[in-house]
Amino acid sequence: MLRRSYRSLLALLAVGAVIAFAVVEADARSRGSIGSRGARTYSAPPPTATAPKGAQPIQRSTTQPGQPGAQAAAARPAAAAPSGGLLNRPGLLGGLAAGFLGAGLIGLLMGNGLLGGLAGLASFFGLLLQVGLVVLVGYLLWSWWQRRNQPALASGPNMSQADMRHTMDAQPQPQSQPRANMAGLGGMLGGLGGSAPATAGVPIEVKPEDFDTFERLLGEVQTAYGNEDVNALRSRVTPEMLSYYSEELAYNASQGDINQMSDIKLLQGDLAEAWREGDVEYATVAMRYSINDKIVERTTGKLIEQLPSEVTEHWTFRRSGGGNWVLSAIQQTDDQD
Repeated sequence: MLRRSYRSLLALLAVGAVIAFAVVEADARSRGSIGSRGARTYSAPPPTATAPKGAQPIQRSTTQPGQPGAQAAAARPAAAAPSGGLLNRPGLLGGLAAGFLGAGLIGLLMGNGLLGGLAGLASFFGLLLQVGLVVLVGYLLWSWWQRRNQPALASGPNMSQADMRHTMDAQPQPQSQPRANMAGLGGMLGGLGGSAPATAGVPIEVKPEDFDTFERLLGEVQTAYGNEDVNALRSRVTPEMLSYYSEELAYNASQGDINQMSDIKLLQGDLAEAWREGDVEYATVAMRYSINDKIVERTTGKLIEQLPSEVTEHWTFRRSGGGNWVLSAIQQTDDQD
């Protein structure tokens, strides 16, 4: 009887744990840090005046982290270098040593002593000497021919100063990389973002009209999400981000509620970093904005939860071949409670 009651108690505890987990999941509506930032996906953007504590690392991304150990394994030699010793030396010396040892062993096996087998090899060594002489003469002739056909040095006595200048101009010169423009977003943004060594890609300049686009996309993306307008999102975010947004909208629908967003207004923002990888350009911007963000019941419109009215996030935008900027990643900041 006691065992049956114990089992019933365990079953009730298990059901309670499942219900508590479901409640936690229902309240966990934060998108976290998602998306891709090219080769810098798993590198934190530098802190800025808007987000001085930096950004949280990407938690969900289709970009796989690099595996530096594979490169080290590929660079490892396939076979170990030969060890020292007379018999392991390459070239003629090692071959002669092995030949002498083999001849001595044959002499021992035939009953003629250790050096008995060397007498029959005299003519063979004579042939080897002749072949060696022919190879040496051929090598000397080949080396002389290579030196004879080498071009004259650029600093030779017969070369004019004009020719030397032409030769120097033909050498590739290192090109200076442009520095990213750290101006504010459309004149409304606060301080300048701190600079940090680039981990990948080439730094690029972000123009004022680009910042205006980032500010516009902030409002359009949040509004489209609050309206559950997938078509509007499709033209403003990457396919990866669209998949995350669609997943969240489907989850909200399954819970019977809507995450409404409105009254988005940028309060402060600055550039964290901007770079190019091939023909793709990226720009990560720290933005602090106000928003009316709430969860309501889908059928009755009853308020379920009022979310924070001020948010600071890192948004990364990308464009290919000089096209339109689209949202490719969102990272929560360490400034968030």
